[in-house]
Amino acid sequence: MKKQIITITGAAGNIAYSLIFRILAGNIFDQDTKIQLNLLDISAALPILMGVKLEIEDCAFRQLDSVIITDKPEEAFADSDFILLVGAKPRSKGMQRADLLLDNANIFSAQGNIINENAKKTTKIIVVGNPANTNALIIEKNTKNIPTENISSLMRLDQNRAKSILSIKTNCRVEQISQLIVWGNHSATQYPDINNALINNNNEKILSLSDQWILDEFIPRVQNRGAEIIEHRGKSSAASAASAIHDHVYALVNGSSDWESMGIMSSNSYDIDDQIFFSYPLNIVNDEIKIIDAVNLSESSITYIKNTEKELISERDIIKDLL
Repeated sequence: MKKQIITITGAAGNIAYSLIFRILAGNIFDQDTKIQLNLLDISAALPILMGVKLEIEDCAFRQLDSVIITDKPEEAFADSDFILLVGAKPRSKGMQRADLLLDNANIFSAQGNIINENAKKTTKIIVVGNPANTNALIIEKNTKNIPTENISSLMRLDQNRAKSILSIKTNCRVEQISQLIVWGNHSATQYPDINNALINNNNEKILSLSDQWILDEFIPRVQNRGAEIIEHRGKSSAASAASAIHDHVYALVNGSSDWESMGIMSSNSYDIDDQIFFSYPLNIVNDEIKIIDAVNLSESSITYIKNTEKELISERDIIKDLL
């Protein structure tokens, strides 16, 4: 029997609650693989985690091996195969972005040190808690025993949002869309790029879209989709974020036939600073993540891309003393 140990931080939160049941539904790993879930949160959340554990057990998932609930990160990260860093301090009313960056930098720095000492050296770390790209940088600087290529930040939510909005506009199914890219930061500066996108393996419908719709509606709507959801729902994205994390892990385990968007730190052919976590168009084949080179970029696209790079560099500068 094979076993995968998956650690989830912020496990008593809304995103984790949706995520746990997606993971255990049984399509990420081979059917003969069992899953041990390590659920980590603060001490005050342990009663909630006990309720979550009971619900997990009541589902009688075929792939479930065991559930560990804990407020001890050393226990949670021990021998993990996948670490999903979902928990982070949220931005409160009146809080400056720089303050949020610094507060989370301290949290992720401490977690990185514990991961470095307790997790498998082959563990895959997916950073979800915002600001995800810069938190991933902090994790990378504090996990010297773990290869940089094993660390990524979540951009799949943005890619899923972009595909959904485009599918509605073009009256096609999401699965018919390919080669849609989201560049840069998981923030309002990200660049959803459809210049190389295909629908049913051709670009006719893409070329028929007006520049006005792309520039004035599509790009801003993807960039601000999270705020739009908060405006209507009164809460930030949870189920859609969980679904995107599932998709991200699935691609890491099984590869992908489409272009994937993930935040990674890597040398590249696009003149992007290689010391930030930046979302590129990627191929994932045989457990290896590769940047797709020579993607056609217009002057407008380059402007968007350099703008989101500038934001990530400024975020890095704010927390540079902790790196």
